[in-house]
Amino acid sequence: MSKPFRPKIATANDLLAGDVVYFTADGGWSRTHGDAALATTPEDASALEVRASRDTHKVVGVYLADAVPTAEGPAPLHFREVFRTRGPSNYPHGKQAEL
Repeated sequence: MSKPFRPKIATANDLLAGDVVYFTADGGWSRTHGDAALATTPEDASALEVRASRDTHKVVGVYLADAVPTAEGPAPLHFREVFRTRGPSNYPHGKQAEL
């Protein structure tokens, strides 16, 4: 038996800065998880991944990640994705430096 579908977002790494980025509904990229476009069906998720994967001049490593809808936008489900929202873990730079 296959696992039930969970809503998805498309995520990748910015090609120049290396930051984690999220594909938005308007076709751009954001460093904020809550800005991500949320696909609620398997078909929408496939289409989202295809659209996000076209930006090979901006991002690398596009993949779909499970998310849940919240009032603030999609929230990550898996620990790995929660960890990626916090920025680099080796020393304060990127998102951590802004805190």
